[in-house]
Amino acid sequence: GWVSLEVSSLLASDTKTTIEQAVALHAKANRPNLFIKVPGTPEGLPAIEELTYRGISVNVTLLFSPKQYLAAADAYLKGLERRAKEGKSLRVESVASVFISRWEKKVNPKVPDALKNKSGIAIGECCYQAYAQVYASDRFLALQDKGARPQRLLMASTSTKDPSLPDSMYVTALAAARTVNTMPEETLHAFFDHGKMEGLLRTDGGNGPATLAAMEKVGCGVDACALELQQEGAASFVKSWNEMLAKIQSKSAAMAK
Repeated sequence: GWVSLEVSSLLASDTKTTIEQAVALHAKANRPNLFIKVPGTPEGLPAIEELTYRGISVNVTLLFSPKQYLAAADAYLKGLERRAKEGKSLRVESVASVFISRWEKKVNPKVPDALKNKSGIAIGECCYQAYAQVYASDRFLALQDKGARPQRLLMASTSTKDPSLPDSMYVTALAAARTVNTMPEETLHAFFDHGKMEGLLRTDGGNGPATLAAMEKVGCGVDACALELQQEGAASFVKSWNEMLAKIQSKSAAMAK
């Protein structure tokens, strides 16, 4: 199995510092099954390329749209292409984590009833469509011939936040070949208890493109919402990081007394 170790949320807004910290964490851990988690923000993308070039496996986090996913995939491929030019091994693993359930909270107040609770699944469908296209492209196949493997699409945040919705909704809807789903433990148990498999995602995006087009038509811009979600997610990471440091400092102070 693989584990992810995150760069400091306080430092991830700076490309150079992100690279330095990721390299240090990777060296200190010295484990072959470690992903360094880097946000897929504009500042994070050059770091993802550079870390891939250096042979460091990256979990690209905080992706919320096909556009953001494609930028992460491009950064990964650029890193591999640089390695290929120098004759280096292309067996550098990576995943691209697309966050699903946060879409409903963002979009539901903005769309008519017919579109409520559909945005997260549509994003997953369209990201899978983009994923399938990237890894069927001549660009990737040329790298694959030299030993490269796809950057796996990872469905993250797949628990339903609204208790009125089926608790395994996203697991059922977003099952797909060659992907990962990091569902919470309670969602995993719920799916094993009463979840159902109803087929796999289609490489043409299924109903996803039509749903996103309908959202755009009612004034809910997908790229604008995705950017807001990414910025909010980054701020949430910083808040969690600060809270963790405060707890450590508090406990350290109590133990010193």
